[in-house]
Amino acid sequence: MAYGTLIEQALPVDEQSVAQQELNDLLATQCETVAPAKDPLTHRDRQIIATIINSTPDQIKTIWIEGGITVWVQLKGGGRLPFDRTWFAARVAQVKPTIAEPETPRQRNERLSDELEQACRKYGLSHGEIDWLLFSTKIFQEGRLVGFVGCNGEGWYSRPRLYGRNQMAQTADSAIGYLGVRPLAAA
Repeated sequence: MAYGTLIEQALPVDEQSVAQQELNDLLATQCETVAPAKDPLTHRDRQIIATIINSTPDQIKTIWIEGGITVWVQLKGGGRLPFDRTWFAARVAQVKPTIAEPETPRQRNERLSDELEQACRKYGLSHGEIDWLLFSTKIFQEGRLVGFVGCNGEGWYSRPRLYGRNQMAQTADSAIGYLGVRPLAAA
């Protein structure tokens, strides 16, 4: 009978440890869901730091300030580099203006739209509504469809029909020229 008592006492301990492990797993999952780890450094930040320390952006892991005096740069290989905070701040101020901000999709579309408008004026053309996601549109001359013009990752393109092969070009002006349209004569 004493043997049965020992087994009965052991079972609640196993159940408790299993329940505790389940609770720990649940809490760990919830913590990851509520607060996922986010990298505080942007690609541009990594470029600035890499330029200062003569490295590459992909080698920068993180950066922090210790005691308000020392800036530490943690590298992905495990190394750490200390810098004086004042010196580091001065170098960031020097390097930051030399590294261009990445162009936003809206800025890209505005730049391409301006280039397209200028080319259309040169040829006396108008264009339809622009598909801003693909940056493509129809080109018209006196209300008659001339072709399609757009810009993708490879550059400007044009084609005379809806379906067909794109003729690639370096500029909107060249793309419109490939449609067989001649520039307006200067009066």
